[in-house]
Amino acid sequence: MSDNQHNVPTMAEMAAKGESPEILFWVGCAGSFDDRYKNVTKAFIKILNKVKVNFAVLGPEETCTGDPARRAGNEFLFQMQAVANIQVLNGYNIKKIVTACPHCFNTIKNEYPELGGDYEVIHHATYLQQLIDEGKIILKGGGEFKGKRITYHDSCYLGRANNIYEAPRTVLEALDSELVEMKRCRTKGLCCGAGGAQMFKDAESGDKEINIERTEEALATGANIIASACPFCMTMMSDGVKNKEKEDKVKVLDIAELIAQSEDL
Repeated sequence: MSDNQHNVPTMAEMAAKGESPEILFWVGCAGSFDDRYKNVTKAFIKILNKVKVNFAVLGPEETCTGDPARRAGNEFLFQMQAVANIQVLNGYNIKKIVTACPHCFNTIKNEYPELGGDYEVIHHATYLQQLIDEGKIILKGGGEFKGKRITYHDSCYLGRANNIYEAPRTVLEALDSELVEMKRCRTKGLCCGAGGAQMFKDAESGDKEINIERTEEALATGANIIASACPFCMTMMSDGVKNKEKEDKVKVLDIAELIAQSEDL
């Protein structure tokens, strides 16, 4: 990777120079702190720099959107976190936000407006699709995913909550691979088991973990790769693959990682 691909300007640095970015990349808690999802952040930044998109991040000024707090029932904490973020975003006069987390996407897009935060919010699946449609990302035929079977797991907050089903599939179809669907997909997709702040609490009594059920459906497709577009989904599906001792045969990868690797950036 060249230094250019590592180039990540902050809003504070841009504002100090009197500049404003085309997009603000909202990294999110997982993209900042989760060791596995940091790779997705790096992959997406590599793509942004490759296509010469003028972007910035908030860096230390970015805090949790408040999604887990609200889902867990702590409305007071949610509003504190949301208002703090909105003040920062409005202070920089942010208009367009791209994020690689469906939870951040849903919260900023659908829940911040009532607190005074109105922005154009785009999930990275849609943004990558736009870059491919515009010819800014041109995937070389084949690559390491040629002939591989890929199955895509729909994130609840991307799919059922925001009706985004085709964008991630369009991105995956740009790879020279075979896209295979699980029996429960799109509007009938099964949750990975992490949404609604379930990620942060112990499982309730039952005869099977949801992520194991979902992983079994993914493995039944015979896919070599389980593609996701959400940090929570990635964790749950990865844990499921480990539970089935299949991690040497089946990889769980974000769509940004698949594009970045295919592009050989």
